[in-house]
Amino acid sequence: MSIKSFAAGIFASYVRKKMNKWVENPHDTQEKVFQQLLKKGANTKFGKDHDFQNINNHQDFSKQVPVRDYEELKNYMDLMVSGEENVLWPGKPLYYAKTSGTTSGAKYIPLTKDSMPTHIEAARNAILCYIHDTGNSKFVDGKMIFLQGSPELQEKNGVKLGRLSGIVAHYVPGYLQKNRMPSWETNCIDDWETKVDAIVEETVQEDMSVISGIPSWVQMYFERLIDKTGKKVGEIFPNFDLFIYGGVNYEPYRAKFEKLIGRRVDSIELYPASEGFFAFQDKQNVHGMLLQLNSGIFYEFIEADKFFEENPARLLLKDVQIGVNYVMIISSTAGLWAYNIGDTIQFTSVKPYRVIVSGRIKHFISAFGEHVIAKEVEEALQEAVKDTQAAISEFTVAPQISPDNDELPYHEWFIEFEKEPQDIDHFAGVIDRAMQQQNSYYKDLIDGSILQRLKITKLPPNTFQQYMKSIGKLGGQNKLPRLSNDRKIADKLNEII
Repeated sequence: MSIKSFAAGIFASYVRKKMNKWVENPHDTQEKVFQQLLKKGANTKFGKDHDFQNINNHQDFSKQVPVRDYEELKNYMDLMVSGEENVLWPGKPLYYAKTSGTTSGAKYIPLTKDSMPTHIEAARNAILCYIHDTGNSKFVDGKMIFLQGSPELQEKNGVKLGRLSGIVAHYVPGYLQKNRMPSWETNCIDDWETKVDAIVEETVQEDMSVISGIPSWVQMYFERLIDKTGKKVGEIFPNFDLFIYGGVNYEPYRAKFEKLIGRRVDSIELYPASEGFFAFQDKQNVHGMLLQLNSGIFYEFIEADKFFEENPARLLLKDVQIGVNYVMIISSTAGLWAYNIGDTIQFTSVKPYRVIVSGRIKHFISAFGEHVIAKEVEEALQEAVKDTQAAISEFTVAPQISPDNDELPYHEWFIEFEKEPQDIDHFAGVIDRAMQQQNSYYKDLIDGSILQRLKITKLPPNTFQQYMKSIGKLGGQNKLPRLSNDRKIADKLNEII
């Protein structure tokens, strides 16, 4: 064991013990965060407009600060981006994380001197918790790759801006710099396919021990490695034993990854976003990610089924239940107040509080009132893959409301198979049964002959990559929606094939 590996184990124990102080006192921790946020935000424009001085508790806050998304906060965001100080948080932000918006075009999410360190600390702690949980620290001696956006930053009215992953690249600690790959020059390549080829050239002869990124884009990197060498990834990198990911559920990819690697490797799931680093997997054999309660983020939760009602209840941690689908609302040291990040989550545990990401409040299928969410389609597909020994590269689901030949409507599953099932009809049946077991609305629609059983459209290899490239979102932190309530993606896929 090297000195670095030994020291990492000691530091991991120290950090885990420190974390346990807030893990074991969740409600007091959240109340302290809430009061600190109100105090810090009181003299901002937002704080004055919403009379923070007279907010004493969560009930007051709920009355005076409505839930908003980016579009609804845009007046404040525009003032901040134009260069005004003390708009949402004291002073100016350190950075803007630029993301693609919906109705508002580009979104500029503030990262402040108070919020930025929490992103870095959470990412560090995720790895340290893994070391503490498993005792494995030898990977710190090998090379580590983080597939991410370009670290080159622009500037807008005195504030630097870029993709979150590119901003974070500036904060890699000194003791990891020698281990970190790819090179700065390669990381700055904009075209994703060119970048992946350059990363392959730089890393193929290295001792890679940790690989991190969104699964779909890491898969592309693995495939290029195999094309170049004719070897499994695990043969190319014999000491590779830790995959770190976030952004999408890994389970639909796991069988494909194990085939590409040639063996199973440990993984750590992260829940980072431009708006905050919310959770990470702290134990290998426990389902769910530990919610970060001491990271300058105050959480509220609204039941997803009631979200679009007038004045739905805004729940605190003490009110949540395991297995219920919630929209997560945050207030944070980034200056986001009662902010709807758009994600839906479910609690897998309340002692301590652990969550999974179940989908997006805007990414669902309910063309007929079925309320299908991402978690349901992912778990149904996973069951079918397990039952049939099939393997998939990527998929998405859309409703077919007006099929030809006077058929009943149905859900259309667009699947790019790595290994097709022997019986596609049986495969579809397993998915459909799993969907009915999870979702009573969907079952009732099938039983009532409102919907017919789902249909599968098989896609040629690389169709989804072609789709993402056609909309300018190939690589980086971009993710394909698992499901849509319209046929925009479906129609584009049909054009491609």
